[in-house]
Formats: sequence, structure tokens, C-alpha cells
Amino acid sequence: MRSRWSPPRPDVVLRLVVRTLSEVCLTAGTLIVLFVAYVLLWTGVKADRAMEDERDRLRDRWAAGAPAAAPTAAPDTATAPAPAPPPAGRPFAEMYVPRFGADWSKPVLEGTDPELLKKGLGHYPGTAGPGGNGNFAVAGHRRTYGDPFKDIPRLRPGDTVIVRDATDWYTYTVRAEPLRTLPTEVGVVDPVPRRSPFTTPGKYLTLTTCDPEWGHSHRLVVWAELTGTRPAEPGRTEGLPR
Repeated sequence: MRSRWSPPRPDVVLRLVVRTLSEVCLTAGTLIVLFVAYVLLWTGVKADRAMEDERDRLRDRWAAGAPAAAPTAAPDTATAPAPAPPPAGRPFAEMYVPRFGADWSKPVLEGTDPELLKKGLGHYPGTAGPGGNGNFAVAGHRRTYGDPFKDIPRLRPGDTVIVRDATDWYTYTVRAEPLRTLPTEVGVVDPVPRRSPFTTPGKYLTLTTCDPEWGHSHRLVVWAELTGTRPAEPGRTEGLPR
């Protein structure tokens, strides 16, 4: 005689559903934690290594005395030829921000492609070079990929940003607190940047990064003005000028 099939009791079904959902949630939670760890830790490790490699290559060129073309604004005289910009993706300068710590330094590469910004700071093509007439505009990640500009909100008027290229050190002095803008406000990198404290042509620096800290709906912008220039010491390729 065949046994008659009977449906499982409701409490058994409920326990099975709860157990399955718990396992799914646990698996999803583990994957989320691993992803966050990757974003926060591993991308930072890779970016730090990439930045160090770019900085070392740049310093090696300087130590060897190799010329390093840098973008520049229009020359002071109409007859002077403008130097050719560096190739896209190539480092041509190094930036120091004392407010961010004594050991903070990052290479500046030509271009602002997202992949390029994983290896350092990016120079907006077409804007001035270090010490040049116009606006030397630089972008960097706020979070992930080494967090180079995570402390931009700490900058205040009077802070300095120091840039070195193959021949000189340039000291820029911050003139305004960070300003929150929309990504569409591209005039912030104009030769005389819009919404900045500046109203006449000069030698300026603009730093841009994403805002909020873990988003990209807005931008934080800091403006500075060139206040000092001095020759780089031959053979000395690292550290702030003495």
C-alpha cells in the first residue's frame, strides 16, 4: 500500500524560508564588505604605488638634466614661442601642500582622464603651466585611489601650495576658502577663473575635486595666486626648497 503525500507543516516552510534568506543576506553582506575593502584599501595601495612610480620617473629625468616640457599660458611677448605641452599622461611637475602633512607630495600628469587620475593629479589641458600666465588648473580624487585631495576642505586663505617643475619652485598662496560648485561650472578653470577672488589677469592655481566626500554631484574648488618663484637646485630632486 502506497503512502499518502502530505504537505510540509507551515512552521517547517517558514524556517526554510528564513534560513535561505539569512544565507542570502550573509553572502551579500560578505560581498559588500569585500567590495568596500577593495575600494578603500586595495585601490589606495595600487594608487600609491603608481604615484610613487610616476614621481620616481619624474625625479630621475630631473636628476639626469633631461628637459621636461610643461604646459604654459600665453608668453609675455607676442613673438616668444610657447613651449610644447608634455605628452598626455606624462608627469611634468610635483605638488606639495604643507597643510596636508610634511610627507604629502603628488606627481602632476598631463590630462584629467579618470584612469590617469589613479596615478596622480591631473592637469587640465589648455590651462597654464606652473608659474605661467593664466590659470594652472589641477584635478584630483577626493576619495579612493590614494585619496590625494581628501583634505581639501581644510585649506584656508594664507595656506601655501608649492609646485616644482624641471627648473623652478613656485609658491602659490590660497586666497579663498573652498567653494562648492556644480560640475557644469567649467568657468572655474578659465584664465581669470569665474567665481574666484580674482578679477584681472594674473598667475593663478585652481584645485578641483569631487563633493560630497563619497559622491560626485558637485565639485570643491580652491584658488591660489602665485606669490614666489625660485630656481630649483641642480641635482636636488625631492623635498621642499630650503
